[in-house]
Amino acid sequence: MTLVNFRDPAALADPEGRWIRPGVLHRSAQPYPADDASIVEQLNAAGIRTIIDLRGEIEAEDTDWAQSLAAGIEVVAARVQPTDRRLEAAMKDMTTDEDLGAFYVLMAESAPEAVKLAVEAATRPGGVLVHCAAGKDRTGWLTALLLDLLGVPAEEIVADYARTTAALPQIWANLAERNRAALNDHAAGTFVVPRPLLEAPAGAMVAFLDLVQARYGGTEGLLAHCGVDAATVEAFRARAAATTAEVTA
Repeated sequence: MTLVNFRDPAALADPEGRWIRPGVLHRSAQPYPADDASIVEQLNAAGIRTIIDLRGEIEAEDTDWAQSLAAGIEVVAARVQPTDRRLEAAMKDMTTDEDLGAFYVLMAESAPEAVKLAVEAATRPGGVLVHCAAGKDRTGWLTALLLDLLGVPAEEIVADYARTTAALPQIWANLAERNRAALNDHAAGTFVVPRPLLEAPAGAMVAFLDLVQARYGGTEGLLAHCGVDAATVEAFRARAAATTAEVTA
């Protein structure tokens, strides 16, 4: 068993090593059904020493990362709740890829403490893995912000986000099995998942980056709004930028 949608954005977004050092940042979906020896081996092979778990409290199980924790890999719970009143309203009105991008901004704004904790965790030595449930939405916009801090061009950030499309069939199958009871409750009601949330459309990430620029003057402005100080931003750049020394082992 291995993590679904697992990748190092540097491998494809920056194969020439112009902006980000390989091995410092990885992304994936949540472990399914939980981690095991093969996933621990996968993480160790990638040099991952910290896992940033962006899932909300109702999504995470204590056993999800039990074997990784036992192997000495630290898990930082930076909880971005999947819904609240504003997010639910935004989902009901969501019809376009641009709406999904605006939804991502709203998610970041709704969880400033989690964003701050996640960026701080990304400054730690060794490889860092960012994940949520699907490894698409919360993982997508946080990864985008981190890549933007390193100067990765917007078109490469968008392309990295869209690469999740190939993994979506397996992601949705795993989520359906894991959350079967909750899905049955939804089926009994009237909630319909908006089409953009079921995809990883490039237009959503374009809209997200444009909105962050328009509303906050860029990534650093949004992170400052969430309480991330300049020293933390610089610590991440010092660790992850392509011009720095080797990742601390």
